[in-house]
Amino acid sequence: MTNTLTGAVLAAAAGLNAYIPLLVLALADRVTSRIDLPAPYNVITSGAGIAVLLLLLTVDLIFDKIPTLDHLNDLVNTAVRPAAGMFLMMAAVDGSGEIDVIIAMFLGLLIAGAVHTYKSINRIRIAKNSSGLGSPLVSMVEDGLAGIASILAIAYPLLGVVFVGGAGFALAWVYRVLPSSFGPGDRKPGPEVVVSSESSSNPAPKTSLGE
Repeated sequence: MTNTLTGAVLAAAAGLNAYIPLLVLALADRVTSRIDLPAPYNVITSGAGIAVLLLLLTVDLIFDKIPTLDHLNDLVNTAVRPAAGMFLMMAAVDGSGEIDVIIAMFLGLLIAGAVHTYKSINRIRIAKNSSGLGSPLVSMVEDGLAGIASILAIAYPLLGVVFVGGAGFALAWVYRVLPSSFGPGDRKPGPEVVVSSESSSNPAPKTSLGE
């Protein structure tokens, strides 16, 4: 089940950032003997494939840390991240005989899609409650978790599964605590009403009729 665990952890990482696990897998195939991607999955290991992944990753890293653009980035990645999860899961198990590649396809889709959905919902809430200031911070946390999970998925798959479980709890804590640290960013102050104590304690003298 080693390949299946590798694929599942990579798919989970793809739910946070589609290009980090793809790039890690491509580089692992190029520079290590642990990974030997069969066709057609080895398309990402070519020089052109790695260059495209680096470009897409750079754009994603920048856009995901800019308020408003991060929501557009998440919208685009609604299709990209689950597709990356499918690709990674299928690439990991193809030819291993552990599970059928069609089952792997659906598992990758579900894992990456669930993580992406959870991320997107919470990022909207964080951006709203922090006036956008929390987006870059939580984005860096997500990217770091995706990178560590991707490396562990290839080097130590079982440890990668344990890490993903712990990372899920840690990320839930960040999503819950971070907005409150900025306060209600969407609350606008109302008009200030000033009551003069002098005017209320010393009313104007009355004028008698006939004076």
